[in-house]
Amino acid sequence: MTNFALTGVAGYIAPRHLRAIKATGSQLLAAHDPHDSVGVLDQYFPDAAYFQSAERFERFLSRRQVAGGDDACHFLSVCAPNWVHDHNVRLALRLDANALCEKPLVIHPHSLDDLETLESTSRGRVFVVLQLRVHPPLVELRDRLLSQSANGRSRVSVTYVTSRGPWYRYSWKGDPEKSGGLATNIGVHFFDLLIWLFGAVQRSEVHHRDEHRVAGALELDRADVTWFLSIDRADLPDRVDRTTQRTYRSITIDGEELEFSDGFTDLHTVVYQEALAGRGFGIHDARPSIELVHQIGSVDPLPGEAPPHPFLVRSKLRS
Repeated sequence: MTNFALTGVAGYIAPRHLRAIKATGSQLLAAHDPHDSVGVLDQYFPDAAYFQSAERFERFLSRRQVAGGDDACHFLSVCAPNWVHDHNVRLALRLDANALCEKPLVIHPHSLDDLETLESTSRGRVFVVLQLRVHPPLVELRDRLLSQSANGRSRVSVTYVTSRGPWYRYSWKGDPEKSGGLATNIGVHFFDLLIWLFGAVQRSEVHHRDEHRVAGALELDRADVTWFLSIDRADLPDRVDRTTQRTYRSITIDGEELEFSDGFTDLHTVVYQEALAGRGFGIHDARPSIELVHQIGSVDPLPGEAPPHPFLVRSKLRS
């Protein structure tokens, strides 16, 4: 049986990881979170050790690694806030365990170099949760695009609106030093998706950025892209019932729309299965999108050569 530990167990994303650990027949040895609202453990692993103290958690895992055998921790699932990811992944590698980290792997691209060096001296590997790469409609889309790649460039529009209340800007998520900013915190999966589908970034424009939304354009190897990310419920399209649907995800390629608002939350088990089989996504896979979102968060928005995203035009007219 594969043994896991988990950081950030009181957080929003942790239940998806707990379900995936359970669904893959694995065991949770221990969990850590400085906040003690961790009753979710009873639903999945009621016998798991829990630590508020990071130091006690690390000592517990170190003793397990020394004991070895059935007591050892094989994977550390990282669900902590973004700014803690780097430390948690380093902990896993120092323990010669694998790290399975939520997005973004790190906030600053230079940290990737350090992790690659540490990974090269560890028996553990770094895996990243890039679940859009295992979303069946998107896998089918990529296969189709690659088969048609000789037919020229695509025109692409990506829209992601995920409603968040006032709490967002008062939490660590609203602090760019801790979250990386809006493009990093909610957008890194989608930029990874675009690069995975259409190739490397040749040029990037940022047309708008505020505390609720960020928008811009990309020139990729095989596509010209406009993109729009928002946490403002008012940016949901008019056809959406805002009383029942708070999230809208859409990608339009050459006029053909693929909406994938549903089926997005059930992919962690697939990511876990791939990592357990040694086929998961690693540092190399995560690097291009992390470099891109860092650049998006670092430059001043300016009018670009590409036309603005329609949702950005709509939001400006509304304001």
